[in-house]
Amino acid sequence: MVKGRRFVLKHHFNGLPKREDFDLVEEELPALKEGDIQIKSLYVSVDPYQRPYTDRNPVPCTMMGSSVAIVEESKDKNYPKGCQIVVYAGWVERAIVNPAEMMKAGGLGRVAKIPDIGGVDCSHMLGALGMPGATAYFGFLEICQPKAGQTVVVSGAAGAVGSLVGQIAKIKGCRVIGFAGTDDKVAWLKEIGYDCAYNYKTTTVEDALKEAAPKGVDCYFDNVGGEMSMAVLRAMNPRGRVSVCGAISTYNTKSAKALDILPLCVFKELMIEGFLVHRWAKEFESGIKTLAGWLMAKKLVARQTIVDGFENTPKAFAGLFDGTNTGKMVVKV
Repeated sequence: MVKGRRFVLKHHFNGLPKREDFDLVEEELPALKEGDIQIKSLYVSVDPYQRPYTDRNPVPCTMMGSSVAIVEESKDKNYPKGCQIVVYAGWVERAIVNPAEMMKAGGLGRVAKIPDIGGVDCSHMLGALGMPGATAYFGFLEICQPKAGQTVVVSGAAGAVGSLVGQIAKIKGCRVIGFAGTDDKVAWLKEIGYDCAYNYKTTTVEDALKEAAPKGVDCYFDNVGGEMSMAVLRAMNPRGRVSVCGAISTYNTKSAKALDILPLCVFKELMIEGFLVHRWAKEFESGIKTLAGWLMAKKLVARQTIVDGFENTPKAFAGLFDGTNTGKMVVKV
């Protein structure tokens, strides 16, 4: 019999994710039934959304998430042995899944073959050419509707999504300002084309925007929430557009402040819209093809922070919330 390993979330998180929140379970895998495939993960994705989303699931449960995997054995002609896939099977090293049943589940319960992406490493299917890439592409372009010459601010700018948003904004001819949490990340943002970048731990957002955006902000792509976002909203021009992707500053606390943005919305006539990327599921392929073209043409830089070893997946996940990663964080199995 073949053995597989998976991480089980023992209980809902209390504050920051910790190693003791998980059990690493080893078990014998069942024999394949018709329609099943046996997969081995090559890379496992850790993403901030996994922190709040797990509150919806009964525990204990396999920790949610996606991976790039290879099909080791197959009883599904659509996924032959040896093909590579992106699969939302959770934090698994090796597992048996049924693609047809997963597709019926909808939402994050899906599996897809990796298309021809030229010489780009398959790990990017979890980042720039996967869900984070689609999030940046559609969430920014569809909601913010940027125009050449406008000023764009990105919070969490050195992360998997934010780093792509800023580069897409530059491709569209915008002036781009980013906020990150270390001087090294700030330097990297400038390397990839950000016009201005600031360490929010050493510079106030208000002072930074007075310097970098004296004529105001037209578009804001928000990954952070909280007081940082309030400061950006106050600097926005009338009819400014805000795309709310995430609020990582609030994910690990139960005492997040209720910030009253309604007066700003009224008097500045701001258009603020939150989104889930699956809204554009039918358009994913076209967006990913565009991103792949930019990546291969070197118009786009997709940096990764790679952690070695499946057993280190919880550590990599926790690192998302203390700034360990620059760009996309993945675990190399």
